[in-house]
Amino acid sequence: MTITIFGATGMVGKYIVKQALAKGIKVNAFGRNIEKLIDADLSDENFVAIKGYVFDEDEVLKAIKGAEAIISVLGGAFDGTDKTRSLGIKNIVKQMQKINVKHIIALGGLGVLQADDNSLILDSPEYPKQYLAVGHEHLEAYKLLESSSLDWTFVCPPNIIDKDADEKYITSKDYPPTGGKQEVAAGNIADFMLRELSSNQYIKSRVGIADAN
Repeated sequence: MTITIFGATGMVGKYIVKQALAKGIKVNAFGRNIEKLIDADLSDENFVAIKGYVFDEDEVLKAIKGAEAIISVLGGAFDGTDKTRSLGIKNIVKQMQKINVKHIIALGGLGVLQADDNSLILDSPEYPKQYLAVGHEHLEAYKLLESSSLDWTFVCPPNIIDKDADEKYITSKDYPPTGGKQEVAAGNIADFMLRELSSNQYIKSRVGIADAN
């Protein structure tokens, strides 16, 4: 299998690259600052570092060609001025649909999950005000995926910690998992995303994920 990872140099992205290569998956790692990945590119025939801008249609299209699935773990600022998460997903979706690449797993945030049957966590009065802007960015990305023709999965974690996978995590469709911690290891998110590539358990769904107590 060949996958293209957008946001490959970020906290979650670096674990996806490491784990995917360990599984024998061919990785195209796309990003603006891929210089730190050049050594890996030169030493591993299953790894290609692609320097590009996620808003550029031609560069994104080239990065997607030949891939069987896409993983997007795009990051950005939290103040609402950075539209990388929403506009990046918009361009990725557009290029995927253009050449009929169907499968995408993308990273969102806890606020996009359901608080109850009629409202999102993002809409709760208790939702931290400092995360509202980035929460709405995640919501826009989710709506773009939901309205697409793709086989998408939107992973919505709580606080992400820079820690390797221990595979001790729980997941839930559309809601936060019951009984989990209010954090999740970046390595565990990577582990879930790579497993979901083949299990297809959460196609066209949001996924709550948390480290197990």
